[in-house]
Amino acid sequence: MSRRLKQVAVVVVVVLAVAQLIRPSRTNPPTDPSRTLAAHLGPGGSGVVSVLDRSCGDCHSNATTWPGYTQVAPLSWLMAYTVKEGRKRVNFSEWASYSPESQQGLLAASCQAASSGKMPGSAWTTLHPETRLSSEDVQTICAAAHS
Repeated sequence: MSRRLKQVAVVVVVVLAVAQLIRPSRTNPPTDPSRTLAAHLGPGGSGVVSVLDRSCGDCHSNATTWPGYTQVAPLSWLMAYTVKEGRKRVNFSEWASYSPESQQGLLAASCQAASSGKMPGSAWTTLHPETRLSSEDVQTICAAAHS
């Protein structure tokens, strides 16, 4: 191995080691169960709630599961950012904070994103195949959006 290549390797290792010191916030805010999507849809909405919890809950709720790889930078930064942005767009744990019109619009947007294959993202479903949406799952989301 050339001397220059060794120097580059050492720099890369040092940068990655130092990056581990920059820890993003990986929190799950407390959730009032009466404010969730499940509480607002009631027992008749259990199908869509189940689909959204399984496939969308890690980025769009306060109940994020933080897998072990999210302890390692730069993946920790990416996951923390993705969850922050996902919660900003729609948070199923804070469903009561949206007006009825916004709720309907968010369900319609969820239907559109699921129908087009945009959500859940392909990188996420590659790591978590259980989150893939079947055509039945998409139909369940869209039915809730149209009801």
